[in-house]
Amino acid sequence: MKLIDAHCHLESADFAEVTPVLERARAAGVVHAMVVGQFQGPGDWGNALEVAAAYPDFLSPTLGIHPHEAARATEADFAHLERTCARPEVLAVGEAGLDYYYDRSPREVQAAVFRRQCALARSLGKPLVVHVRDAHEDCEAILREAGLNRGVIHCFTGDTTAARRYLDLGFHISLSGVVTYKKTEALQDAVRFTPVDRLMVETDSPFLAPVPYRGRKNEPAHVVETARKVAELKGLPVEELAAATTAATVGLFGLRLP
Repeated sequence: MKLIDAHCHLESADFAEVTPVLERARAAGVVHAMVVGQFQGPGDWGNALEVAAAYPDFLSPTLGIHPHEAARATEADFAHLERTCARPEVLAVGEAGLDYYYDRSPREVQAAVFRRQCALARSLGKPLVVHVRDAHEDCEAILREAGLNRGVIHCFTGDTTAARRYLDLGFHISLSGVVTYKKTEALQDAVRFTPVDRLMVETDSPFLAPVPYRGRKNEPAHVVETARKVAELKGLPVEELAAATTAATVGLFGLRLP
């Protein structure tokens, strides 16, 4: 079984030593992981790209401005984002999007920053990694307005109606450990509805650890548990589900696995 963790955060603030984390991932059957770099504040982009560069055979980076931090981004930060995302080793723009659950940035600012990152992804010809919470209608409208048809809705927690919106646009659906939790029937129905070749699995490490690790720090090795649950929902052997999600992730991001 070969799996890709389609979305994780392995920065030093959460993982002082990355090597043992990746060793456990390899032992679990994970062959690659997408490390999502995030804007931390004016002039501060964390160290996700540096972490990925230290393990180029196993990690590939993205970079974006999360909606929580949208109001803090300056023009200099946007210039840095554009320059960095143009580098060949940065495989996607994001995560970017809308979060109406926490509303840590004003909604109009979230939308403006999201639109700029949509435009950047389109201009670079790279996929967009989307964060969306309690904002599916507005998110779909912005993606449609931007003419984007290549990307992934990360940590999808919506229902079948929301899944259909993104699938109709051409986007992939990525599932985190949330799908293993109780009282997620609507999400599980959306998983059953979504074609297997449009699904990915992720950890969103260090957050959202799947059962049986819920409540602990998440890490890429745990993506196996999410894959098992998704395979169960799709009525497939886990090996077949792993092959499908790996192929989808390789195809979207243009990965070149060893």
